[in-house]
Parts: sequence; structure tokens; C-alpha cells
Amino acid sequence: MTRQAKVERKTNETDIKLDFSVDGEGISKLDTGVPFMSHMLDLFTQHGKFNLTVNANGDTEIDDHHTTEDIGICLGQALREALGDKKGIKRYGNAFVPMDEALAQVVIDLGNRPHFELKADFPSSRVGTFDTELVHEFLWKLALEARINLHVIVHYGHNTHHMIEAVFKALGRALDEATMIDPRVKGVPSTKGML
Repeated sequence: MTRQAKVERKTNETDIKLDFSVDGEGISKLDTGVPFMSHMLDLFTQHGKFNLTVNANGDTEIDDHHTTEDIGICLGQALREALGDKKGIKRYGNAFVPMDEALAQVVIDLGNRPHFELKADFPSSRVGTFDTELVHEFLWKLALEARINLHVIVHYGHNTHHMIEAVFKALGRALDEATMIDPRVKGVPSTKGML
């Protein structure tokens, strides 16, 4: 079974082509126009052992908002499509990742009930040219479009870059766990009989 999907999204603000493979090798090819987002997506891909290609052209002359948000939309759609009926998956994933002084936790349920919680107090409003409020925008759109329950907690930290980096590494690891095929699971992991 190939758990892979391609998504294209073209609006007046962005033009995005994204290819995502759940069962990858941690290979990323990223041209987003948003350097910090490319860095975070590379970490996510490496730690989740996914394959991810993103070609994005957006109105970054205004700011990074539309591009970051739309990449989240496309990645969420690709994840949902790649997982199909979700037969045999573990469904839940949880990962703690430290990054120097920062500690982040990501908990995921692939149960088709979209919800998002972010508990983080980023000390800085920007990392380089990247607005840290866009972390929320990206993750919320990812959760919504993938129809996943996503909880992100940054327990502590004082360097904003480290805190966000820990989040994206933990996101990759938690999603890797949740999408793993468990040979003990017959059908879908739900008493409802569907996800």
C-alpha cells in the first residue's frame, strides 16, 4: 500500500504544489519562499521519516502569512488523502522532544475529529523575519484539513527558535507513531468501525 498524496492549491495569494509520503526516509525538497518554515518542515520530515516536497510561491513581499497557512492546508489535505481509510494504524501518537532548554510535547489522534490546542508562551514575536503567531496558523490549518486532534504543549523554554524547533520535531515523531501500521489492529482502531 502506497500512502502518498499530491496536492495543488492555487489562489490569488499563493501557488503551491506539495507531495507527501507517510512511509518515507526523511527526505525533504523544500522551496517555500519562507526560510524558517522550510527549516521547520525539514525537521518535521526528518523526525517523522516522511518524504515531503513543497514548491510554494506566495505573496511574501506582504508577509509570510498566506504562504505558511496554505502550506498547512495542503499538508493536511495530503496527509488525510495518504492515510485513506486508516486501516491498521495505531491512531494515537505522543512525543516529547527537548531542544536545549526547551521541552515540547505533541499528542495526536487521527480519529477524524478535527481539534487543535496550543499551549506555548513564545518570548519573541519573531524569529528572524518569521512571525511566531504563524506557528498557530500552520498547525491549526494542518489539524483542520487532516481532520486530526492535535495538542501541542511547550512545557518551558526561553529561546523562541528552540521552542518552535522542538514542536516541529515532536510533531514529526508523534505523527510517525500515530500512522504506524500495527499488525494487531484489524480494520480501523475504533469501536465505531470507522474513522
